Amino acid sequence: MILRHTFTPHNNTRLTHLCGPADVHLRTIEAALQVSIAHRHEQFKVDGPKAKATQAMELLQALYEMADRPIKEEHLQLMLAGDASMQGDDEASAIQLTTRRADLRARTPTQATYLENIATHDITFGIGPAGTGKTYLAVACAVDALERSSVQRIVLTRPAVEAGERLGFLPGDLTQKVDPYLRPLYDALYDLMGFDRVQKAFERNALEIAPLAFMRGRTLNNAFVILDEAQNTTPEQMKMFLTRIGFGARAVVTGDVSQIDLPKGAMSGLIDAERVLKRVKGIAVTRFTSADVVRHPLVARIVDAYDAQRSRRGAGE
Repeated sequence: MILRHTFTPHNNTRLTHLCGPADVHLRTIEAALQVSIAHRHEQFKVDGPKAKATQAMELLQALYEMADRPIKEEHLQLMLAGDASMQGDDEASAIQLTTRRADLRARTPTQATYLENIATHDITFGIGPAGTGKTYLAVACAVDALERSSVQRIVLTRPAVEAGERLGFLPGDLTQKVDPYLRPLYDALYDLMGFDRVQKAFERNALEIAPLAFMRGRTLNNAFVILDEAQNTTPEQMKMFLTRIGFGARAVVTGDVSQIDLPKGAMSGLIDAERVLKRVKGIAVTRFTSADVVRHPLVARIVDAYDAQRSRRGAGE
């Protein structure tokens, strides 16, 4: 199908920003939507399947409206990924979080569902591939809850599972050995709170980051608790973590079942929990796919390629 559109009123500055340097934005749209885009001055032609051609033309119109200044590549990528907030859709950005990042909001419908589940359930599971915002949004919700005094502290934890390197061969004491496993959680906190506020939160015990093994025997009241990389827990560890939840507490469990680093043949606690707890009230499960990846578009294609290979292996190819 071929769609034609003439942008009026004619504005050379907007057209330049819309197309990008050497038409790079048009080439990005073509690759993402599998269409062909041709243009001469303000006249554009899109050739491709009806749905994709229509989507491309609507995207071009949205870009033209915001093209009073140069369009960043990451903004275009987010719009291609389904970021409704970039196109003025308030539905996906209804939940506003109080963090240092004023622009933080759901960028896909699944992320919006995830935030809603966290707000309305005591325990929420976020399961899906890398780059979908599972951990970052969970930490943002925790920071928001702390800022609004809905909880008294944030507890972030990860299983310290070896992925190709042995902890025993790393230098330093136990804290230094497990610190690299917890570094992504620190990074998210620094981005959402700022370095100084994070340090002050640690000093007043309003913030704790620890390996999962340190959770045993505790009861966490009035806390926002996040278990990250949960695919690397055993069923016993998962049960131990979930039974730490006390009064006034909220928990989020995140993981990617395609990246399990447990010994071969070991059952993942995340897979087991999703099966065991699927009918338990008060627990929500949000499943992300490659369509929710909000990093570089190549990340989504990498996820799809690995999923396709795993499906072929499962089929006995």
